[in-house]
Amino acid sequence: MELGIGMFGDLAFNQTTGKYKDAGIKIREILEQVKLMDEVGIDVFAMGEHHRPDYAVSSPEMVLAAAASITKNIKLASGVTVLSSSEPVKVYEDFATLDLISNGRAEIYVGRGSFIESFPLYGYSLNDYEELFDEKLDLLLKINSEENVSWSGKLRAPMQNQTVYPRATNNGKLPIWRAVGGTPQSVLSAAKLGMPLVVAIIGGMPIQFRSLIEFYKQEYRKAGHDESEMQIAIHSHTFVSDKKEVVDGYFHNYKSQMDRIGKSRGWAPYTKMQYEGGRAREGALFIGNANEVADKINYMKEIFGITRFIGHMDVGAPENEVMMKSIELFGEKVASQVK
Repeated sequence: MELGIGMFGDLAFNQTTGKYKDAGIKIREILEQVKLMDEVGIDVFAMGEHHRPDYAVSSPEMVLAAAASITKNIKLASGVTVLSSSEPVKVYEDFATLDLISNGRAEIYVGRGSFIESFPLYGYSLNDYEELFDEKLDLLLKINSEENVSWSGKLRAPMQNQTVYPRATNNGKLPIWRAVGGTPQSVLSAAKLGMPLVVAIIGGMPIQFRSLIEFYKQEYRKAGHDESEMQIAIHSHTFVSDKKEVVDGYFHNYKSQMDRIGKSRGWAPYTKMQYEGGRAREGALFIGNANEVADKINYMKEIFGITRFIGHMDVGAPENEVMMKSIELFGEKVASQVK
């Protein structure tokens, strides 16, 4: 099973100055962290896309390209590419270029995303939310499998025998994963298309997702895809420290982020009881010492049969040295117990 780390580039908010941390400093810290991931044997790094003041990264492919130049083995993925508000031709071109820079290490996670800021920013209507994604996914998959593309849809101009370059390694084909938050229709679509699946489990109890993942497996087989090529991942909030006081202190980082997002979504303030409940073996937070985190990942493998786990590790913007230690423990202690 592969182990990865995901990030959104969370920016710490300074209550005194009323400003977020400098994005340039944060991005340079991310690159330092990805270099360490590669050194300690992490399999995958996934970089998210946001268009908000509280996140540093709006262009994952740029950060991943910079990461490609300072790493050797780690796979470099978007986590996620908000495909509904992206141009599929440009998405393929960017990630094919990243693939060539990294010698075949690029991957794309496509999803709708959990925020909607990119729609008005790029001139798209939320009334076309579903249709935009379906149509653009169809085009992206066609570009990925065919060098000369003829395609037509309702929301984008057609393509008539047009070529898309450069082509990625592996005969032009990039690994394209479908990232979902738990919608059965999205899971069904991924299964029918034979796409690898990554499920975001960031709250509640992971066991509640078992029927959804079993549904994916059932429909994947029913569609006639090769079961030996089936890939399933989960993406969950993760933080590792062998010091109890550090784990306890991380609650304040986590709460600050949950409350900042929750304020715009009508959530009640995040509590210590929620934090401790999520950290329990049945909960969705992979936060604790190396043994606790490894045990929970092994439990996920047992109940879901996953082939990849992505630990989302920068929620609430922990300090760089704290992040570096968490990455080190994840690569050296957690991985040894899982693999």
